[in-house]
Amino acid sequence: MSLSQNIMTAMKQAMKAKDQNALTSLRAVKSAILLAQTESGAKEEIGQDQELKILQKLVKQRKDSAKIFTEQNRLDLAEPELTQAAVIAQFLPEQMDEAAVSAIVKEVIEATGAVGMKDMGKVMGQVNARIAGQADGGTVAGIVKTLLMS
Repeated sequence: MSLSQNIMTAMKQAMKAKDQNALTSLRAVKSAILLAQTESGAKEEIGQDQELKILQKLVKQRKDSAKIFTEQNRLDLAEPELTQAAVIAQFLPEQMDEAAVSAIVKEVIEATGAVGMKDMGKVMGQVNARIAGQADGGTVAGIVKTLLMS
């Protein structure tokens, strides 16, 4: 079943359960997917890689918003953002822990012969291709920087 079909099914369940947070989150996902489809000028399905990027972006936006709200002592606004992030994240593949990401980064560094920060782009490209949505880009970038500087 495609992501769009899964989203529609989850939206129906959220409507029946009268879960407004879940419904708002799922509508945002559906809207982002429709925007991505119409951006290309065709009504064709977008690829799974693009869907994963959209989901990751939406989760990151909500987590960033929650962080800002928390810093401003607005927990009443932070909690719905975190709830929505959790609803959207359930459609992402299982996330890798930092140790697993670090192991992949080390393999790529050895395979490419990267020696410094000038090779970061080359390493990031290959690592992101291998983990495809299973880790946050910021986490990956931090690990790559740490390993290339050491």
